[in-house]
Amino acid sequence: MVVSFAFYINWQPIYALLLVAVIAITYLVGIKIGDSNKQKRWLTIGILMPLLSLFAFKYYNFINESVFCLLGAIGLRMKLPEMKALMPIGISFYTFMAISYMADVYKGKIKAEQNPLMLALFLSFFPQVSSGPIGRAGQLIPRFRAPELLTRDSLLGGVKMLIWGYFMKLCIADRWGLYVDTVFSNITNHNGTTYLLTSILYTFQIYCDFAGYSLIAIGAAKIMGIRLMDNFRRPYFAKSIKDFWDRWHISLSTWLKDYVYIPLGGNRVLPARHLLNLLLTFLVSGLWHGAAWTFVVWGGIHGLMQIIYTLWKKVVKINIPALVSIPITFICVNFAWIFFRAPDLKTAISIIHGIFISHGKPFMDISVSYGAIAFGLFILKDFHDEYNWKICIIDSNNIWLNHFFLAVLIIFILLFGVFDGGQFIYFQF
Repeated sequence: MVVSFAFYINWQPIYALLLVAVIAITYLVGIKIGDSNKQKRWLTIGILMPLLSLFAFKYYNFINESVFCLLGAIGLRMKLPEMKALMPIGISFYTFMAISYMADVYKGKIKAEQNPLMLALFLSFFPQVSSGPIGRAGQLIPRFRAPELLTRDSLLGGVKMLIWGYFMKLCIADRWGLYVDTVFSNITNHNGTTYLLTSILYTFQIYCDFAGYSLIAIGAAKIMGIRLMDNFRRPYFAKSIKDFWDRWHISLSTWLKDYVYIPLGGNRVLPARHLLNLLLTFLVSGLWHGAAWTFVVWGGIHGLMQIIYTLWKKVVKINIPALVSIPITFICVNFAWIFFRAPDLKTAISIIHGIFISHGKPFMDISVSYGAIAFGLFILKDFHDEYNWKICIIDSNNIWLNHFFLAVLIIFILLFGVFDGGQFIYFQF
C-alpha cells in the first residue's frame, strides 16, 4: 500500500488527500451498511460523497459552460467562476471501484471489510489506480490476502505482458499518435482521404494505448502474485456492437451492466423501456469518459447502435456472416471514434463531411510507415490469439524461442518506439 500511495503522490501529492478521503468514506459507509438497519440511506450517502468530488473536478466546468450557453440563447448572461484545478489522475476509476464496493456490501454479495488498510490497498493498488482495470472487491481483496506464489511461468507471463504492453503503446499508439495529432491540430490543411486515414489510425491508436496500459498493469500485478481481470479481448474482431462491448474495456462494460443497466431494469421491463435503458447506459459511459458533448454524442451513437442491433435480433432475425459483420462493426466503431477524438462537435462534423466529399492524395509521414511495421507483428499475434493460429515463435513451449520472441519485441521497441509520446490516453479519464 505504501508503494501504491508513493506511486500516486509522484503525480500530484495534494490529490493523495482526496484518495485518502474516498477510502475513509468508503470504509466507514461499508461498516455502517453492514451494521445499520438504515442501509439504503448509508448507501446513498456513500455513493454521493465520491460522486461529488468527481463532479467538482470533472464536470463542474462542463455543466457551467453548458448552462451558460443555454441561458445565453434566451438572453440571460449568468456564469459561475471556472474551476482551474487539474483533474486528479484515475479519479473516475477509483470512484467507480468505491461505488461498486459499497453497492456489493449493500446487496450482500460481500461482507464489509473490517481492515481499513486492506480496503485502502484495493482502492489505491498502483498498477490499476490510474487507468484501471476497474477491479471488484470480492475478487481482489481475497487475492491481496493470499497472493499467488511467484513461479518461473508466472514471472515469464508477467514480463511478456509488460513487454507486449509497452510494444503496443510505444511502437504503435505513440507512433501513429504523432500523425493523428498533426492532422487534428490543423484539419483545414488536409483533405477527406487524410481524415479517413487518420480516423483508422486513431482507432488502432486508442486500442493499442489503452489495451497496452491494461497489459502493463495486469503484468505488473501478476509478477506480484495478484491476478487482475482481463480488460480487452481483441475488440476489432467483434461480430456486432454488443460483441464489441463484450471485448472492449471489459471492466467498464461489466461495471455499467451491473451498476447502471440492471438497476435501471435491464431487459426485464417493457421493450421501449429496455431500449431506453440501453441508451441511458451508454450515455453514462460517454459522460464517464469525458466532460464534453463529443463524449456524450459518442456514447449516444453506441447506445443507438445497441438499440438497432437489439431490434435487428428481435425483428429481422437474420444472422450476418462474420466476413460481413466484422467489417460493418469496425466501420461503425471507427465512425464513433471520430467524435471521441475531436476537440469539439464542429471539428467532428467537418471531418465526417470531408471524408465523403473531399478526396485527394493523403498526407503521409514517416511515423505511419514505422507504425505499420510494428502493426504487422501486432496483427499477426491478434490473429493467432483470435483464431488459434499456430505460429511457432509466439506459440512455442520452448523457453529459448520464448526468449527470442521477447528479444524481437524489445528490439522493435528500441528501433521504432516513441519515448516522448506523453502519458496514456486514459489517464485523462
